[in-house]
Amino acid sequence: MVSMTGYAYREKQGQDLSVSVEIKGCNSRYLEIFVTFPPWLSMFEAKIKEKISSCCGRGKVEVYIRVREFNLPVSININKNTAKAYYDAINNIAKELGIKEKPSLSTILKMENIFEIEKNRDNEHYWQEIEPLLDETVRAFCLEREREGKHTEDDILSHLGMIESSLKTVSSFVPVIEQTLKENIKTRFTEMLGNQIDENRVLAETASLLLKYTISEEISRLTSHLGEFRNEAEKNSRPGKKLDFLCQEINREINTIGSKSAIIEVSSEVVKMKETLENIREQLRNIE
Repeated sequence: MVSMTGYAYREKQGQDLSVSVEIKGCNSRYLEIFVTFPPWLSMFEAKIKEKISSCCGRGKVEVYIRVREFNLPVSININKNTAKAYYDAINNIAKELGIKEKPSLSTILKMENIFEIEKNRDNEHYWQEIEPLLDETVRAFCLEREREGKHTEDDILSHLGMIESSLKTVSSFVPVIEQTLKENIKTRFTEMLGNQIDENRVLAETASLLLKYTISEEISRLTSHLGEFRNEAEKNSRPGKKLDFLCQEINREINTIGSKSAIIEVSSEVVKMKETLENIREQLRNIE
């Protein structure tokens, strides 16, 4: 089993830049990938999502890539037209107000859009620095999901064993249920007819009630579902959807057994099975 929950963080300090990659995962019905990174890395978004989808089948995955740059070459261009427009505007205001002072250079430099700063970065070179760290973080994230999945699998199979144990107890009461039905029918016939009992009629009524109240078929189907559940959990690395469906079938059979049986011991085991199954279903919400 693989859990949809996981976390990984890696960082690296280089000569030109410092990079950190953080990946978080939680449960979701489908695979959802959200990437947060510097805008100039947008050309690599598809590659980043491909790396995540290669190891994740379901879940909400958030990827955060943070970059700090050092000694980055910068080109500064002066927007002369904008500077002259500011100068003329300020000069006109001064004339209107009767101020003879001319606009100073420091005043003009405080205005917006005087300088156009262009960062001369080699995006491909930076990606070559970032990608290995991203790959390492993705591997750590996947290992964490697998580790968490194994822990969850052990817990689920442990609870499955508890249901199987309760089912054995319920199965042991099947002869008791059938015998009780037979005795009740015979007692009622005796009360109504005395010693003039038609054995064939008793047998027919017994067969009819057994068909209505016996739980043998439900036990057989439940046994089959539990076996299929265990096989799927142990052999399929991503069994979440299939196991969720089997839980619905298991729950249906448990409910039917509970509604048919009036024996206290059986009812008690039914309650245990329902509580345990709910625990399993809760755990499955985090499994792919």
